[in-house]
Amino acid sequence: MSASTPELQSSEPEGGDRVPADEGSQPAGAGGGRGGFDRRMAFPLLVIVVIAGGFALLFQHTSHNSQPLADNTHSAKSASFLGNELSPPKPAPSLSLRNYLGQPVNIAQYRGKALLVTFLYTHCPDICPLIAANLRTAQNLMGPKTAAKAQIIAVSVDPRGDTPQTVAAFLKVHEMTGRMQYLIGSPKELGHVWQKWGVGSERDAGQPDIVNHSALVYGITASGELKTVYIGSSFKPSEIAHDVPLLASQ
Repeated sequence: MSASTPELQSSEPEGGDRVPADEGSQPAGAGGGRGGFDRRMAFPLLVIVVIAGGFALLFQHTSHNSQPLADNTHSAKSASFLGNELSPPKPAPSLSLRNYLGQPVNIAQYRGKALLVTFLYTHCPDICPLIAANLRTAQNLMGPKTAAKAQIIAVSVDPRGDTPQTVAAFLKVHEMTGRMQYLIGSPKELGHVWQKWGVGSERDAGQPDIVNHSALVYGITASGELKTVYIGSSFKPSEIAHDVPLLASQ
């Protein structure tokens, strides 16, 4: 699939990424049993619906106390951004956790910079490493001066498997040590963040230790507005390299 078109074009396995389940996993809005329907197809199908008709379905929440992340918000290409632009933009949800070094991180501390927020896990065999690689390539394309205007934040979707040790190893392997904040936490802490950000995660009925989860990168302006969305592992690094200065200027 491509961030610029609704059709699926990636050579990688289609569907939501698969992560080891944890007691804190949140049920996703996309259901369906294994039987004659491959549960892994739920997320790419949802992405197609989102691009075609708006982001309201993607950002559904499970708590009656939470507010939809992108209610009445639609995605479209614009003359300026290369990523999918949300119209109208919405304030980015709050996000405050500790990174793998135990340091507190709050996205509010990066106000004035472009923010790229994604949700990963360290033992991922396919989509998560590709997202990390694309983000690293995007940073390289920007050059040091432009890259300094942006902060990349990854939030764990695997509270059991993402430990300080596994995160450190993941960042080293993907050459992102010091270039990306990787936030971890307890099932309760992470579940609260997933809910606010509308991140779907669904336990696989056929393999209880597997969870399918949303795989997107969110672009946030310097003033704290959710402005763009990049689809899974198939977005082009050049799109983010192009959009970061625009996000940082707004």
